[in-house]
Amino acid sequence: MKIKPKITPIYQTSVFKFDDLTELELYFGEPSSRYLYSRNGNPNSDELADKVNEWEQGAGAVATGSGMAAILAALMACCQAGDHVLCASDIYGGSSSLLNQELSRLGITVTYVPFEHLYELSPFVQPTTRLLLCETISNPLLRVADLQRLAQECHQHSLKLVVDNTFASPVITRPLALGADLVLHSVTKYLAGHSDVTAGVVVAADPALAARLRQIGVLYGLTLSPMESWLAVRGLKTLRLRMREHSANALAIAEFLQQQPAVRAVYYPGLAAHPQHELARAQGTGQYGGMLSILLADDTEVVNRFIRACQRFPFAPSLAGVDSSLSYPLGTSHRYLTSEQQAELGITVGLVRLSVGIEPVEELLADLQAALQSL
Repeated sequence: MKIKPKITPIYQTSVFKFDDLTELELYFGEPSSRYLYSRNGNPNSDELADKVNEWEQGAGAVATGSGMAAILAALMACCQAGDHVLCASDIYGGSSSLLNQELSRLGITVTYVPFEHLYELSPFVQPTTRLLLCETISNPLLRVADLQRLAQECHQHSLKLVVDNTFASPVITRPLALGADLVLHSVTKYLAGHSDVTAGVVVAADPALAARLRQIGVLYGLTLSPMESWLAVRGLKTLRLRMREHSANALAIAEFLQQQPAVRAVYYPGLAAHPQHELARAQGTGQYGGMLSILLADDTEVVNRFIRACQRFPFAPSLAGVDSSLSYPLGTSHRYLTSEQQAELGITVGLVRLSVGIEPVEELLADLQAALQSL
């Protein structure tokens, strides 16, 4: 009886069998014809990479063991010792730590470009500069990069544009279609969506760059496991529906928080008052994602009271699951920046980041109202 599963099975194996030496030689002649060792590739991680590649309309992708591994793969695909990279100042703290602490040891240097100077890179470009790393929607202040304009500026200087699309997801923005060379995701967040997977993906616009990514994935041991890949593919199937609910809930909450006396500022690109609102609308699909940040009083005790009072927004360091949560950038994602860097970026004591889930919005609003009334 021939078995035809509707869903790809979990290939929970570290190795694959060969009948004889002839089969082995066939594999090395054409590695894509079959599987050898799960670090080199397995049906589940390839399925995830292919699905995200399809979403992002790329030429090829690799699935990695985490979002950080995806960032590493993207950077190493373009750089070698002695090279220089540019990085938007508004960036995930883990990205800057990787550049500052580890890639610097390999002889790769970095210059950070303030958001307001992203489209005039001449003063920052060196003869060895290879790329610019940025985020579609920045963490944690939700600034929106004009990717088409940025791609034109990068290519004018023969730089690759590498975009972290985690906050937006391909439902909202597809960076490769706007001129980016590499796009990456922490699959842990929206793509998997249920806070039960740790994974990453990098997608390339160019086949040669895609092949280089695959080589890096194998040699650095970055390939994602079968089980995590399978879970992430399952999550991807509801991505479009989840993003619609995340976005609708976040907009309602952002509009509510704008009216609250205890909230000094709300950072969300869906608000008309957001500096890049029109760009976000034009570059996206009329959705703005489920992430927003608020500014409370710059008083640790006020922030602590708010965190303790929130019942539907548990304090957790990650984001983008179907269940809402909150985080504290100064003490988690951006704690290793210098105090000067934190101040320049606007990451202060009172900044709280909300990851808005897909629960009934009236329950989330009631919870936030009660928490704010306790301040």
